[in-house]
Amino acid sequence: MKGSGSRFTQGQYTFLTRWLPFLVWGRSLTRRSLAADFLAGLTGAVIVLPQGVAYALIAGLPPEYGLYTAIVTPVIAGLFGSSLHLVSGPTAAISIVVLSVVSNVFPPDSSEFIPAVLTLTFLTGLVQLGLGFARLGTLVNFISHTVVIGFTAGAAVLIASSQMKYVLGLPVPTNSSFTQTWTALAQQFGETNFYALMIALATMLSTLLLKRINPRLPTMLFGMIVGSLLCWLIDGGSQGVPLVGSLPDGLPGFAVPDFSIDTINALLPGAVAVAILGLVEAVSIARAIAMRSGQRIDGNQEFIGQGLSNTVASFFSCYAGSGSFTRSGVNYESGAQTPVAAIIAALALVFILLLIPEVTSLLPLPAMAGAILLIAWGLIDSHHIRHILRHNRQESVILLVTFTSTLVIELEFAIYLGVILSLVLYLRRTSRPRLMEVAPRNLAPALDLRSVSRYNLATCPRMKIVRIDGSIFFGATDYIQQSLKDFSAPMGRGDYLLIVCSGINFIDMTGAEMMLQEIARLKAEGVKAKFCALKNTVKDELFASGYWEALGPDDFYSTPEEALAAITHDLNKHHCLICKSCIFSRD
Repeated sequence: MKGSGSRFTQGQYTFLTRWLPFLVWGRSLTRRSLAADFLAGLTGAVIVLPQGVAYALIAGLPPEYGLYTAIVTPVIAGLFGSSLHLVSGPTAAISIVVLSVVSNVFPPDSSEFIPAVLTLTFLTGLVQLGLGFARLGTLVNFISHTVVIGFTAGAAVLIASSQMKYVLGLPVPTNSSFTQTWTALAQQFGETNFYALMIALATMLSTLLLKRINPRLPTMLFGMIVGSLLCWLIDGGSQGVPLVGSLPDGLPGFAVPDFSIDTINALLPGAVAVAILGLVEAVSIARAIAMRSGQRIDGNQEFIGQGLSNTVASFFSCYAGSGSFTRSGVNYESGAQTPVAAIIAALALVFILLLIPEVTSLLPLPAMAGAILLIAWGLIDSHHIRHILRHNRQESVILLVTFTSTLVIELEFAIYLGVILSLVLYLRRTSRPRLMEVAPRNLAPALDLRSVSRYNLATCPRMKIVRIDGSIFFGATDYIQQSLKDFSAPMGRGDYLLIVCSGINFIDMTGAEMMLQEIARLKAEGVKAKFCALKNTVKDELFASGYWEALGPDDFYSTPEEALAAITHDLNKHHCLICKSCIFSRD
């Protein structure tokens, strides 16, 4: 593309990759790639058919809305995103958040619910587009992976809880909370419909059995077929087992979201949460697959692709979507070469809606619920959860708080709480950089400064060497200043304090002012402060801000060896001669 034979200039190529990326990868299409995309697309359609119906039920919507989302969203996201293999559409976590956000404004069984869902989708897309146009693709890096794990696990428990009424065949009031749902189920447990329970268990067991035999097959579709056959054999309809029913005959029509000011104001905070969660999902999945495919992912372009897909989809009876790990993984494993595979999968769903909309007419809700329970179980990253709980106390707090808040408060605020907590703990950690006293472990052939306490090293009685591992910024100045006072407290007049700066990445104005104060304090106490190994980038910033001259360039040395040579030369020779530590040479 960028070579001499390209028909695009550098400026044109940049424009195309940002605004019309499909023209770039579209030029590489061949018969072989189209054939591979066709087969991958058919595989994706088989997988997304049951998932689309299941996710729509999780979101409190009729099943066709999940399929509409699986048709429109992946096409727009594939054309305007940067990933060649990411498949967007309805997802379990987004679905449960959509239900949580909108049901707090309108009941799921009200006429205002679906227009409000479309409004939420539109607002989600606008937020994502805004972040993409503002080049804030790195924003997702500020959302801890632990927050995502905790939230997803909590969402999985909520999803499973919402389906237990279908598994047990028990009525639960609409829009019940987590505790209300389980309270209602416990009170009616003796009235369980064992026909519904049998169908759900048959669906789950057959799905797991086929996955064990060959996980590449459409196991969920197979399980639902088994559940439907069992329902037909036992005449489940006459036993009180509800059915999903037929899909509407036709394609998603043009729909207008509710643009009233009251609705927008009520849904906007939730839209921000959905947008952020959707972007985290999409970019994380795209990058995970790119590590295997060797493709470079542009986070900003993915923001734009996801934003356009949700904005456009909101006018075609779709709800908020994002990248799907399952469908994206299957898409890549099936040999997909370009986003044409996602487009083919969408077209296959169009044919299903046009030719066989009654495909779900005999599908029992307990079978759907059984499949959703397996989806929910798959969302729980038990491996990483165990690792976090065993090895990292701070991350464990973030995980448990996010998980618990997902169950007890509104989901969008659970996301915010997890993000805020992770940032607070991160700031707390960075505001307490490590300051340790070091001493030479070896002088030759190269100076090796190590922790005094860890290696039980001898120290010079006339000099302390302190290494700072962390940046000196406004949040850390108090801690650093107090730590330096503690280190210098036992020092006498004429002693030296050498600060090793190799671990400092930046010093802001507040940090520079603090250093000036400490130099003046130490000087007043008769202690001489010296510095070494300051990075050139940090030095340049101090010079540009006018602090370099104020700090005293003569007190800064390039290396610890240079600093120690100068300090030991200045030390009183009488003290060096009678010193029992004698950790430096007397040359």
